[in-house]
Amino acid sequence: MKLILRTTVQQSYLQVWKGFDETLFRRLSPPFPPVRVVRFDGCLKGNMVELELNFFLFKQLWTSKITEQQGNAEEFFFIDEGVKLPFFLSYWRHRHRIIKDGEHTIIVDEIDFRTPFILTNYLFYPLLYGQFLYRKPIYRKVFS
Repeated sequence: MKLILRTTVQQSYLQVWKGFDETLFRRLSPPFPPVRVVRFDGCLKGNMVELELNFFLFKQLWTSKITEQQGNAEEFFFIDEGVKLPFFLSYWRHRHRIIKDGEHTIIVDEIDFRTPFILTNYLFYPLLYGQFLYRKPIYRKVFS
């Protein structure tokens, strides 16, 4: 399954790239499930991010590795891929794109995911879409 969300913000793409740090990462976490950041190395190739998702009755660890990161005069991007995923996901690849758009920037979240069963892919799609839709006003506020 693939999700793509685009958000236009008012800052330059260089400022937005510099703003992709642990503080932003924490702000982007939706209210449910509560997330504890165990490890956040950054957004460069080889960096690791480890989260603990708290579903109240149980907790799940989510570990991702930044497998690719590049930048040029038009765009910066980095890709995080799931190394250890919660039981409800079997595959995760998230490409974060920061694209120059004149004086503004377009932030693109491109997510490829799979669950253990085809049916649950379709059930999870609107849930994940909502989780990433939650980011749009935060991106706009932080990068205004």
